[in-house]
Amino acid sequence: SRWRSPSPSGPEMATTAVKIREVGPRDGFQNEPEVIATDDKVRLIEMLAATGLRRLEVTSFVRADVIPQLADAGEVLERARIPAEVAVSVLIPNERGLDAALAHRDRIDEVNVFMSASESHNRHNVNRGVEESLAGLEKVLGRARGEGLRCEGVISTSFGCPYEGDVDPARVFEIAGRLVAAGAEEIGFGDTTGMANPAQVREFFERAPGELPGVELTAHFHNTRGQGLANVLMALEAGCASFESSFGELGGCPVPPGATGNIATEDLVSMLHEMGIETGIDLEKLLLAARAAQDVLGRPLGSHTIIAGPVDHHPRAVPGGRLATKRNS
Repeated sequence: SRWRSPSPSGPEMATTAVKIREVGPRDGFQNEPEVIATDDKVRLIEMLAATGLRRLEVTSFVRADVIPQLADAGEVLERARIPAEVAVSVLIPNERGLDAALAHRDRIDEVNVFMSASESHNRHNVNRGVEESLAGLEKVLGRARGEGLRCEGVISTSFGCPYEGDVDPARVFEIAGRLVAAGAEEIGFGDTTGMANPAQVREFFERAPGELPGVELTAHFHNTRGQGLANVLMALEAGCASFESSFGELGGCPVPPGATGNIATEDLVSMLHEMGIETGIDLEKLLLAARAAQDVLGRPLGSHTIIAGPVDHHPRAVPGGRLATKRNS
């Protein structure tokens, strides 16, 4: 079956396929308290690249004294064997980060720049005001496009800020418009601390195409309050067909307390496949990568599908011709 999304202003539309960008090697690894060995990073990235994913955020070029977990960004990029059909992206904080990334230009397909929609979170996160961040990122985007790189602008706290509360969607779309004018072909809207609710998400993504015509719109949800996949469902209903997620439910926002991980890629893929929506991803291979990350980190990870495994659609017969069943309470 296919997931059918009723359009409020036109005929019924069917979503049959979505794009997924895996962000665990950057978003996940940078939020771990310990530094993961480069060998382990390379092995996990190569496992992810072999799952059928077509978009993979591998690392970020940030100051090593601020985020030592990603100090080996260049080495990871050079060593990881990633098939040509997988678009490799890196997160870029500023022009100095872009300079470092361009030293590995032949290994990179896309750059992602980021900022917050709220003034307070932006200052806590990057120690800059919103306007100052925008001015800097406009320069980064212009230079990156000049190098032939595809660009995404990611807007954190698009659905709410832990310091300021509600964020006006008009402000989010205004920032998005500035990033698009500077060269971003894709805008990612981040639910940075899991404040979004399904009704809010649907309304937001129903409005977004009119505000940003011709721009690829991507949703980046966190599972802080257990609403991540419900928010995906509402984004799908509103026509969004591009998502970011992290294997093992790794990552999250390091700034405010209580902000837990992203939605797990394996949970997202499992749900979409059960709904008849194609992702191109082999769920079993993805689970192997998530379990390998669990072994590397030495602790259980948060995804449901790691524990339960994929849905089994082939009941097993038992002696006597009956089907194996369980009693549920």
